[in-house]
Amino acid sequence: MVTSVNLSGVTLKNPLIAASGTFGFGYEMAELFDINCLGGISFKGTTRDPRFGNPTPRIAETPGGMLNAVGLQNPGIDAVIAEELPKLAACYSGAVIANIGGFSLEEYKECVAKIDAQDNVAMIEVNISCPNVHAGGTNFGSSAAGAEEVTRAVRDVTKKPLYIKLSPNVTDIAEIARACEAGGADGVSLINTLVGMRLDLKKRKPILANVTGGLSGRAIFPVAVRCVWQVYNAVSIPIIGMGGVASASDVIELMLAGASAVQVGAATLINPYACKEISEALPAEMEKYGIKDIKEIIGGAH
Repeated sequence: MVTSVNLSGVTLKNPLIAASGTFGFGYEMAELFDINCLGGISFKGTTRDPRFGNPTPRIAETPGGMLNAVGLQNPGIDAVIAEELPKLAACYSGAVIANIGGFSLEEYKECVAKIDAQDNVAMIEVNISCPNVHAGGTNFGSSAAGAEEVTRAVRDVTKKPLYIKLSPNVTDIAEIARACEAGGADGVSLINTLVGMRLDLKKRKPILANVTGGLSGRAIFPVAVRCVWQVYNAVSIPIIGMGGVASASDVIELMLAGASAVQVGAATLINPYACKEISEALPAEMEKYGIKDIKEIIGGAH
């Protein structure tokens, strides 16, 4: 039974990738289990400067998921390269994916150029759900023009496989994906979180200090399937699917919709062993549906 997949020339032993923001920098989870069971790890979103993140409270539970407004808390690109990557390299031999955020084109370019020079990073995943401080705070990924602009800017400074992470909080995610492909992206990752909020009934105020947050978890899985399906029909580059994935059957469903690989995010926050358990369950789930080579089912529902 073959579980390996290929993403723009990078071979993953299986299609499972730990999603950015839920797995730290990877080595923290190695204290619990052998993280080499994963095809890839997308490490914590990294920006040019260290970020403390948003004020608390920044997590709120909700039926079928959770809201987070962490605010890209990270030690900054230089510290990640100097301290975090060597720790991950010491315990993980799979594909390391650098998740990069930014608040200006210059910041994106600087971070991507620095990570491009790191031999132990196989791929780059650019989060374009960040506000552009030079354009009134609108997210780079909220328009096709903005998405293409970021893609072209970072494409110029890296030769590594470049994947752009897309937000579902747009009118037409397929249009955004086409813009990324036109800008030189090797692939796209989707979906990022949906915007939501909760209210504290006693205080009669928003629970989150940031007022709104990103909804993740089981509730958004059908949205992820729909978005992956639409984008698969719109572009010819690979898709990394994510959003509410919590089982081996979810992995197969997203791949049938068009994903070449699948990220597991919020499930890890509920159960730290989720990635391990899904990877162990995948061969039996493949056998259940008569799948001998996982690559053969990519886009198979179309």
